[in-house]
Amino acid sequence: MRTGIVAKKVGMSRLISETGVDTPVTVLVVEKCTVVGQKTLEKNGYIATQIGYGLKKKSRISKPMAGIFGKRGVEVPAHSVEFRLDPADSLPDVGSELLVDHFTPGQFVDVSGISIGKGFAGGMKRHNFGGLRASHGVSVSHRSHGSTGNRQDPGRVFKNKKMAGHMGQVRVTKQNLRIVHVDLDLKILCVKGAVPGAAGSYVEIRDAVKKSA
Repeated sequence: MRTGIVAKKVGMSRLISETGVDTPVTVLVVEKCTVVGQKTLEKNGYIATQIGYGLKKKSRISKPMAGIFGKRGVEVPAHSVEFRLDPADSLPDVGSELLVDHFTPGQFVDVSGISIGKGFAGGMKRHNFGGLRASHGVSVSHRSHGSTGNRQDPGRVFKNKKMAGHMGQVRVTKQNLRIVHVDLDLKILCVKGAVPGAAGSYVEIRDAVKKSA
């Protein structure tokens, strides 16, 4: 498994082919995506490459952080992610830049990101519950999730019961998304379908684990 890259989500659009096929895509921009670190089996116990995206403002860089990346000969990235590698894979050189042509059109990828936070949501929005009846004695609780427990036995609510609560803002991975378009000049990738995260958020793109092109 080779290293992945970090991209920034721009938003959604659509691509229309010459035959008139309309494909919904998510536009991801990849710029200043560089290798900023390495983890080796001898020193760290595992093999990984650290990929950075963008540059952090100088006013936001602490002295320890500047020292760590200064020894590596790279600038402090705005966002960095580690990608685990197999022992047989070769580690890319620190300071090398990864471009959008790291992937090819038609290839399948897995995209990970932090989903949009929805705050405290009810059972109907969070778990697609049907809600209570609109009549026959139901009053002021049409959107409630109803009973959550049983009787005296077991006398408690089981863990992981689907109820109202915090929704979103968790790590989500969408698998087997197809690369539709790669533009080296504009530094963008177009992936078919939706990917997790709000516009402007960082996402991680890896080769698909379960599917090949």
